[in-house]
Amino acid sequence: MDHFLYRDGVLYAEDVPVAEIAAQVGTPFYVYSSATLLRHFRLFDEALAGMDHLVCFAMKSLSNQAILHLLAEAGAGMDVVSGGEYARAVAAGVPSDRIVFSGVGKTRIEMRQALQGGIRQFNVESEPEMHALSAVAVELGKIAPITIRVNPDVDAKTHAKIATGKSENKFGVPISRAREVYALAASLPGLEVIGIDVHIGSQLTDLAPFEAAYLKVAELTEQLRADGHTIKRLDLGGGLGIPYQQINEAPPSPQDYGALIKRTVGHLGCEIEIEPGRLISGNAGLMVSKVIYVKDGADRQFLIIDGAMNDLIRPAMYDAHHDIVPVVQPAPGADQATYDIVGPICESGDTFAKGRSMAQVGPDDLVAFRSAGAYGAVMASEYNSRPLIPEVLVHRDQFAVIRARPTFDEMIARDIIPVWV
Repeated sequence: MDHFLYRDGVLYAEDVPVAEIAAQVGTPFYVYSSATLLRHFRLFDEALAGMDHLVCFAMKSLSNQAILHLLAEAGAGMDVVSGGEYARAVAAGVPSDRIVFSGVGKTRIEMRQALQGGIRQFNVESEPEMHALSAVAVELGKIAPITIRVNPDVDAKTHAKIATGKSENKFGVPISRAREVYALAASLPGLEVIGIDVHIGSQLTDLAPFEAAYLKVAELTEQLRADGHTIKRLDLGGGLGIPYQQINEAPPSPQDYGALIKRTVGHLGCEIEIEPGRLISGNAGLMVSKVIYVKDGADRQFLIIDGAMNDLIRPAMYDAHHDIVPVVQPAPGADQATYDIVGPICESGDTFAKGRSMAQVGPDDLVAFRSAGAYGAVMASEYNSRPLIPEVLVHRDQFAVIRARPTFDEMIARDIIPVWV
């Protein structure tokens, strides 16, 4: 469910007409619904009611400080994967004891940053990382709380580029070697083993892979406890998918996911962490763009819009689908057209959809990309020297720009020409 609905023939973001935002900030832009973000977070929180738990938002999906502050005020923790994300979370007011540091390539600088600033835990992914973290912690006179990410060799049956739990993936240590890796961790100074971490991928639309992974984690928990380790926390990752096509898709609900967690690991008496990102932010955002031209090709029509692959790269990178709808609601029986929907970048890859049937639109009409809140703005670039597009947050009948579009001068001023050129 989201809060982007047609009302009186026009698309609204909560109680704000999308066209009104476009008139004030220009296109393209991202717009997010506060009510949707909070609703989705609370669904996860309620799904784990009765268990000691923390829902950590995977901020790699959407990292604007306004969003982080909104979720933190509601009680969310944050899952960060870089020093920059850690700094953003702290700047947004997230308590450090609610920040989990994940990622396969943490540097010593990032480890030092988090240990000095405070951290809930590091999710350690390899023995070399473990040795490095031990050395940094000893140098600082700190104790680093850690879980170890295990790779359960479970096929998440998702896109190959976002699968993380198979043996061929770069993440975690093989679960078959977990006991020896935990023994090493227990022998190193400056580390405190507190639990297990697992994450098998993103955009999962079936609970079966989660169940297979979590049952392996439950078995490992018993083994590690028998070996003398304190396992009091299970970080179960995220990855629950969303319906990118509003029809023909029905991913599991957070309630079903929570019931699965209780069924598979609830008997262990561990604190549970989950790290949803896409399901909290995905359907909470739109990308709004304007039609520049409708161009007749040899065998098709091209709908050329002012948004481009640098603004929303998911279709080019993952062949991802986004429903694209007119901001002015088509009348019943309105003429339909079939378009290849493309942007202005000088690459054929700058294509959002091929052969997409939708209500006929024309130059200067506005279109909205649904389910664009996750991995949209955070993956944007300035390719072709196109400025990053604005982000807007809506709360009931109010909206605010939470990241402004830079001017060309501001963008170019970051370049430095050496005196010897």
